Amino acid sequence: MVITPIKEDISTDYSLENWLQNSPEGTEWVNGELREKEEVTLKHSRIQGNLYFYWRNFKNTNGQGGEVYTEAPCRTNQQGRRPDVAYLTPELMQQFGEPAVLPQSFPLIAEIISPTDLAEDMIAKSQEYLHSGSEEIWLVFPENRWIIVVTKNQRLIFVSGEVVKTQAVLQGFNVAVDELLG
Repeated sequence: MVITPIKEDISTDYSLENWLQNSPEGTEWVNGELREKEEVTLKHSRIQGNLYFYWRNFKNTNGQGGEVYTEAPCRTNQQGRRPDVAYLTPELMQQFGEPAVLPQSFPLIAEIISPTDLAEDMIAKSQEYLHSGSEEIWLVFPENRWIIVVTKNQRLIFVSGEVVKTQAVLQGFNVAVDELLG
């Protein structure tokens, strides 16, 4: 999802610490600026809802606990982010509770890629998440019907006609790419 700098004066006066205390809805703190996430398309919203539903249903059915969120704020080493979909393990829920902003990246994150997103930016964002506590990131490309699963040790590509599987978090979860992307 493309994020753009906020045009108001708040952008220059707003710090990461301010964002962590009170992150305005629909914003991220990136490269020293408060940025607004662009509006999502219907397709983006549908896929985001599908991911939330499937991950939440799986963790509930299997008794794994934890919680699934959409657009929940977290802090990476240098930025404030809002992943499209994120899973927080029971262990981290016990450690942190439910703070206004998670002080690290979520263990499992999905970012739904817009046609205007640059591949280099999304790869860099996945690395940023990995360096800040994430164990697994899903980069979902709706137009190409690809899902790239990134962990510290591997990068896997799942395409239309295949079944995407978690690699490090929510062990045992899988869903057909075509079902997820609808």
